[in-house]
Amino acid sequence: MMNGFDGMWYGWFFWIIIIAAIAWAVIQINNKARHEPPGNKSGESPMDILQKRYAKGEITKEEFEKMKKDLM
Repeated sequence: MMNGFDGMWYGWFFWIIIIAAIAWAVIQINNKARHEPPGNKSGESPMDILQKRYAKGEITKEEFEKMKKDLM
């Protein structure tokens, strides 16, 4: 026969499983974020980014040509 104390362990076990599942999910999300390369998430090529920077006036024509040569 089961007394009240023995039945409490099932409740504790349930909450331990829930907390472990949440911890596992947080770790998985964190690891995925760490392994993704930073920066270019839009799928643009380096040349596309360089052309946009030149079009915005962030770099001069000379800088653009030098960087373009470096990329080729």
